[in-house]
Amino acid sequence: MKTAMLIVLVAILASRFSVAQTPAEQEVLQFERDACKAFLDADVAALEGVLTPNFTLTLSSGEVNTRADEINELRSKKVHYDVFENYDMLVRLYGDDVAVVLGKTRVKGTADGKPFDRVVQFTDTVIKRDGRWQLAAGHVSRIEK
Repeated sequence: MKTAMLIVLVAILASRFSVAQTPAEQEVLQFERDACKAFLDADVAALEGVLTPNFTLTLSSGEVNTRADEINELRSKKVHYDVFENYDMLVRLYGDDVAVVLGKTRVKGTADGKPFDRVVQFTDTVIKRDGRWQLAAGHVSRIEK
């Protein structure tokens, strides 16, 4: 009896605190996972499709990287990722073609031969062009794991 009550209580709590996602939100979250995979796989062609031509990424240091900076880092193999994973994501939709995504990213790998392992809080602005999502701008702030 106690086990059955515990199961019911867990189910009630889970349903109360879970956030139902619309198909559009699920599509944006899948886009974010695909973008991570492009970085993880060092897939320059995929990354070119993910980032808008005028993409910018504001780093924790205040530096601003462009689309070319991000692509050149992968192409030159100066940066190698063993882990590139977004999690704790929240999507805010603004119409049918703009979304803001908040979340955390864990990245682990090497940069110029030196290992790194960090977590950042991110805010991404994604837009839908020609039926597909692209990353227009991002901002990351380093946080402790």
